[in-house]
Amino acid sequence: MKLEIEDSHPVEAHCEAGHLHVTLADGRRVQTPLWWYPRLLRASDSARNNVQFNQMGVHWPEIDEDLSIAGMLRGAKAPGATMPS
Repeated sequence: MKLEIEDSHPVEAHCEAGHLHVTLADGRRVQTPLWWYPRLLRASDSARNNVQFNQMGVHWPEIDEDLSIAGMLRGAKAPGATMPS
């Protein structure tokens, strides 16, 4: 299945209540569990708030984390990510 995201680049991202929230240019909002991305989960609030956007995803330079919108929409977790018990 091909995901159409050409006009859906991210314009806002923030973390709260155990989730990553990303708003896309077309108005959609994507929410994923923060535990899917262990580096982001362990990062300080300051590092999480230092966000950069590109056409295909979100980048956190302080923790060297890159997430694609396509991956988020597919439900792709970071390798080794495990749900907290």
